[in-house]
Amino acid sequence: MDLISTFFNWDVLVRSFPMLMRGIGNTIMLGVASTILGGAGGLIVCLMRLYGPKPARIFAIGYIDLFRALPILVLLILIYYALPFVGIRFSSFTSATLALSLVFSAFTAEVCRAGIESIPRGQFEAAQALGLNFWITMRKVILPQALRVVIPPLTSNCVTIYKDTALASVVAMPDLLKQATDAQALMANPTPLIGAAAIYLAFLWPLVRLVNHLEERGRRQMEAR
Repeated sequence: MDLISTFFNWDVLVRSFPMLMRGIGNTIMLGVASTILGGAGGLIVCLMRLYGPKPARIFAIGYIDLFRALPILVLLILIYYALPFVGIRFSSFTSATLALSLVFSAFTAEVCRAGIESIPRGQFEAAQALGLNFWITMRKVILPQALRVVIPPLTSNCVTIYKDTALASVVAMPDLLKQATDAQALMANPTPLIGAAAIYLAFLWPLVRLVNHLEERGRRQMEAR
């Protein structure tokens, strides 16, 4: 067999396409769930670290350090395979969502902390002078300004999380990579893996370009100041 018929077999790709489409649907759902949960959790952890009482700050720092250092694959295996031994059992989708969300929230917390700390202290003082309480100050004054700073790195982290969804195949979740490997085994040809790589590229490349655009726009805004 030559290179084309082995890795770029059109007939095999067409027959495996429905399986790949089911896989990309699961991958997108996993990525969306992880980014929403991880983003919300990261903001909460960030506020705990910056403004919480000392025990909450210590917990937040430990949480961030732990989940930034722990590989997602190790965390996923612990959640899916180890927790059942203590009576806690999750589906493959829930396990993958938890693992990705925990890691994404740790990185999000650090990005948000950098964004909030970049806001001049005078903004807080002006809000206090107007009689705004903490939560209104954060929602109306601080977070809208910090959002311009944190969007580029957050978008970059989202791209990374979507790539890491491929690890969910380790716990037999039918994501794009798992469907591609199943199709490869079924058809005795690696072309479905090439098809999966092309789908990942088509899906993630616009997000990568979006990150570059946001970073460039942020750089121009900083220069304009």
